[in-house]
Amino acid sequence: MAVVPQEAIDQFEALMEEEVDESPKRTFQNIHQGYPCETLMRFLKAREGNVTKAHKMLVDCLNWRVQNDIDDMLAKPIVPVELYRAIRDSQLIGLSGYTNEGLPVFAVGVGLSTFDRASVHYYVQSHIQINEYRDRVILPAATKKYGRHVSKCIKVLDMTGLKLSALNQIKLMTIISSIDDLNYPEKTLTYYIVNAPYVFSACWKVVKPLLQERTRRKINVLSGCGQDDLLKIMNYSSLPHFCRKRCSGSSKHLQNNADNCFSLDHPFHQQLYNYIKQQFLVRNPVEPVKQGSVHVTLPEDADEGDIAKILESELEKFEDLQRCPESLKDLKINDDKC
Repeated sequence: MAVVPQEAIDQFEALMEEEVDESPKRTFQNIHQGYPCETLMRFLKAREGNVTKAHKMLVDCLNWRVQNDIDDMLAKPIVPVELYRAIRDSQLIGLSGYTNEGLPVFAVGVGLSTFDRASVHYYVQSHIQINEYRDRVILPAATKKYGRHVSKCIKVLDMTGLKLSALNQIKLMTIISSIDDLNYPEKTLTYYIVNAPYVFSACWKVVKPLLQERTRRKINVLSGCGQDDLLKIMNYSSLPHFCRKRCSGSSKHLQNNADNCFSLDHPFHQQLYNYIKQQFLVRNPVEPVKQGSVHVTLPEDADEGDIAKILESELEKFEDLQRCPESLKDLKINDDKC
């Protein structure tokens, strides 16, 4: 649905104003980021302009966010960092740059993602964190930089290394696809598929029915690595590494991980991970260890032996202090809820 009638937007807006609970209202602000009408339009497009269905979809989305603490998702770091690195090495996604119109370019390594280094829970958490960081940090920053509202991105899907065994991850892919369809509708303008091997057709027949029709209409399969077509909408520096002809399909062979937008060492993932850790510390400040002195009263006629015993007795009361961390370097960020 290309155009949403103003009347439908007005009706939708009136229904949302009837919401009285504060929690859904607060999480709605995190969704629209100052552009509520544009958000209503996204949900209307996702439901072919049907106001009743769009309203139910948005209310369900708000409830999902409240029930799963999505507003706090960017304050829940995945720790230790070795676990997060393992996720980044097996769930290949990253930000490679921006189109000429300012849309973020997200690269996804479909063929080489193995999803075998952590539990499903962590992969879903990581996916939602990237979605939230995109919507709350990346898109607002692009809006400010380009002087116009930027609310969508494009995704370039690399099929290098795709095998039929990838269908073993169909359950996880269905979960992630459902999360995006139901809670982040109309956030991707176009999906470009590149480096498609001969098995792509067989895999596509299985995956296609799992996608919404509105999603299928956005998919564009490019020839080869897609460099020539993608250079029509972005600069060479914004091309994902696997779209560059000199290193097409070579994400495993890059000399510098900083050039590989999938890597934790890439600037995007460094910024994202540091942002999440900072948000955690802001919401969970570490109380400093209290320092002080101890006053001990000694008998006037106490000799050296008595004094030693009294001091030893008093110091035993403070044994636990020896187990306190000396500084913030000992802090271990751990959230059992993650």
